[in-house]
Amino acid sequence: MVIEWLRVNVSPELREQYVQKDEEIWTAALSTYPGFLGKEVWINPDNLAEVIIVVRWSGFDEWYSISPEELEQVEARFNAAMGEGTHEIVESAGYQIRKFLRT
Repeated sequence: MVIEWLRVNVSPELREQYVQKDEEIWTAALSTYPGFLGKEVWINPDNLAEVIIVVRWSGFDEWYSISPEELEQVEARFNAAMGEGTHEIVESAGYQIRKFLRT
C-alpha cells in the first residue's frame, strides 16, 4: 500500500466548504479508479488554514495510472466549485507502507 499525502492551505472561512467539496468532487472521482483504497481529510484545530489529505492506494502504479488530463478535469470542477485562489497545495509526498512480520 502507498500513501498520497497533501498539505493544503485553505482560506479559514472556507475550510468546511473545502472539506465538503473535496468529498463531493475529488473523493467521488478518485473512488472510481482501480487501486483506490480510501481517503481521510485531517483538519488542524490549531491552524484553521491547514488541511491534510491522506489517500491510500494499493500501489504506485495504480495511483500514477490516472492521466494528467483526467486530473486536470477534476481540478477544474473543484476550482469552479471553490473559487480560484481559495486554496493551494503547499506540500505533497508519496509514501510506501512497510510491514514486517513478527516471529
